[in-house]
Amino acid sequence: MTKDTALSKDLSAIPVRDAHGDDRRRRIARFQTPALRSSLAQVVTSIGGYLAVCAAMYAAAGISYWIVLVLVPVAAGFLVRTFIIQHDCGHGAFFRSRRANQTVGIACSLFTLAPYLSWRRQHAGHHRVWNNLDRRNSGADIYSFCLTVGEYRALSPRRRRWYRFTRNPIIANLILPPLVFLVLYRLPFDMPAGWRRERHAVYWTNSALAALFGTAGMIFGFDRVVEIQLPVTILASIVGVWLFTVQHRSDSIVWAREGDWNTLTASLVGSTYLRLPRLLQWFTGNIGLHHVHHLNSKIPNYRLQQAHDAIRDSRNIPVMTLFQAFKAMFYVLWDERLRRMVTFRDLAQVQPTREIVREHYR
Repeated sequence: MTKDTALSKDLSAIPVRDAHGDDRRRRIARFQTPALRSSLAQVVTSIGGYLAVCAAMYAAAGISYWIVLVLVPVAAGFLVRTFIIQHDCGHGAFFRSRRANQTVGIACSLFTLAPYLSWRRQHAGHHRVWNNLDRRNSGADIYSFCLTVGEYRALSPRRRRWYRFTRNPIIANLILPPLVFLVLYRLPFDMPAGWRRERHAVYWTNSALAALFGTAGMIFGFDRVVEIQLPVTILASIVGVWLFTVQHRSDSIVWAREGDWNTLTASLVGSTYLRLPRLLQWFTGNIGLHHVHHLNSKIPNYRLQQAHDAIRDSRNIPVMTLFQAFKAMFYVLWDERLRRMVTFRDLAQVQPTREIVREHYR
């Protein structure tokens, strides 16, 4: 058994209530104050970088479309980084001013295609219930939601097939993300009627996008706009959703019932620390340090590394490598008996004739 595997297995033994939680929160609280210069610099390098690469793509399109395709990953990287700014603004973490957060967040949404106000409110719901087995149906989505093994076995065959289909990595992480950003975010179909402001904001965002891309189409040609913007948006959406997926799934993730759930445990062992190469960590705005983000969502992304370093010695925080992150997409069920997430392959290896399994899953 490797060191990483042993550590993953030991996580289920970590007490849900932790007396040192207040100390950890206190040690990272000093990093939650935004630095105006750092925030503005990130806006320039992220949005400015995205616009600069897009400009180069439009200029190169008349020479060779292959040059455009080479630049697509770079533009997508800057777009992911722009989404991280929108994410921080949604948490009120990027600027001290609420108005500044909202203004920049809305501006970012015109590039990311995710309506700012509705996305912010839905994401806040995720932070209230993540890894809580008794509150999964409120504020959760298919990427941070899972059934228990017992619940899955209790489904009808048709509903089991649907669950497996929607959790298949090809469907969930390649096909759905572009549909979410290009189509579903254009409709307030999943918002309660009481979210009037957020519902109206979706239509205002759509109007602004129509004006923005309509103007670009008249200047550069609509076919050229599609050829450049579509692959960038598709790739950025896939990368962004993949990051969100693996930050809430792995064999080291711990779920808890309402009576045992608390934000400390849900942060440190309910979300992952994805260690990326430095360049990828920069393009993803340090969001791989997701355990720190969940512990204190007011910390701006450019201070997450400092916050992580401040609590590094307080516990062996499990690290997910890039290779392990690709495997994490397959963990889609919570086994309450084993206290770990499992894959469909793991489930198929269970011998249902054994008495203990029959008792647990009946």
